[in-house]
Amino acid sequence: MPVRNPLPGRAALPLLALTAGLAHTAPAHAVTLRVLVSSGEQVTLKTPVQTRAPQTTPDLSAPGLPAAPAPVTFTTWKVGVLGGKKGGNLTLNGQDAGNTTLYLAPTPGSVVEISGRSYRGGVLLRSLDGGVQAINVVDLEDYLRGVVPAEMPASWPPAALQAQAVIARTYAAARVNPAVPYDTCATESCQVYQGVAAEKPGSDAAIQATAGQVIAYGGKAATTYFSSDSGGFTASAKEAWNMDLPYLPAKPDPFSVGPRSRWQLDLPAAKVQELAVKYGAKIGTLRAVTASRVSESGRPSELTLTGSAGTHLIQGAKAGGFIRALGAPSSRVNLGMQGGTLTLQGAGAGHGVGLSQYGALGLANAGYDVLHILGFYYPGTLLSRLAAAPRAATPLLARTPTAAPAVQRPALHAGPALPALPAGPLLARAAPGTAE
Repeated sequence: MPVRNPLPGRAALPLLALTAGLAHTAPAHAVTLRVLVSSGEQVTLKTPVQTRAPQTTPDLSAPGLPAAPAPVTFTTWKVGVLGGKKGGNLTLNGQDAGNTTLYLAPTPGSVVEISGRSYRGGVLLRSLDGGVQAINVVDLEDYLRGVVPAEMPASWPPAALQAQAVIARTYAAARVNPAVPYDTCATESCQVYQGVAAEKPGSDAAIQATAGQVIAYGGKAATTYFSSDSGGFTASAKEAWNMDLPYLPAKPDPFSVGPRSRWQLDLPAAKVQELAVKYGAKIGTLRAVTASRVSESGRPSELTLTGSAGTHLIQGAKAGGFIRALGAPSSRVNLGMQGGTLTLQGAGAGHGVGLSQYGALGLANAGYDVLHILGFYYPGTLLSRLAAAPRAATPLLARTPTAAPAVQRPALHAGPALPALPAGPLLARAAPGTAE
């Protein structure tokens, strides 16, 4: 795993102690991440006023106690693009900054406000297509403090939060790429990252307890997909996106029970037909939608749309995409059409691949630790550490034994139950000298 990212060239930013350079100097133990947090015609930036030495306010009422730090003051900058033109220099409060990129380097404990939200670390500003990109440059562990509680309630059990911390760290570390302008984004398209305001003691403790830990497979960071609720049966990466990842299988997940584990959606046929046309279905008046093939996890892998002028098939990942485009929380559904209404009876929320967050909650509440949770959802992977993190043994996340027979088309509401996890540990230690 890389230890740090070379950053693009940067220019000095007046009054902000921004220095020119080609590489960010960071402590040897740090993994630096670049997160796109804001973009637009103009970005508002607030930066702490720099002083030559830390200022403190003496506590005259309590002699002998350390002096309290002086309040931090901030300077506000309106960052735009000169003339709003593609390739134009950035502007600071309307003045030409002299360059298309500006960089405020992170320092220990530094915080910067970008578009009204506070983030740890520094910021890289880029002019792009007449607009501004604001990229938070932040230590990976500090980044996780704004991710884990945004993805999972910080009040959940430590084991569940630790599992979320490990997969979030793995997801981010796998995307570090110096060849691109930024590594990841702050929205659901990547991982939700809400900065300092999201930080909570429970999630901070989970991040610290798993510091540097990632899931590895084949010598590289694993692809740690996760969703809210598998609906009782995880989907494989192959059925969802035709990705051959053996550690993301379809399997019974009876511990995944959440507020959307069972739901029903009723839609007028006209709305369904409107979407069907976008999928290329020219079938006249829609009369029926059926799942003509079902994946191993019980999700449609082929839909047959029948109308007054013929039929149309939607196959593979597009079948699940069609179901989700109808507004369904997940594609694990039973379909029925009657009286001009399509009824979807479904289970779960999200794509269902990898860790189910409500499944992690169920396992944690049942007394299983983080290694059991990760071993259940990512069988056959290694729990490792980033190259710069303190070394430790790398236990194997072993496949979870199950006596349940293989089921090709599990019924949505009557799938096979997974036996309770064994009381013994799921982890077998890797052989001495195993590479990270």
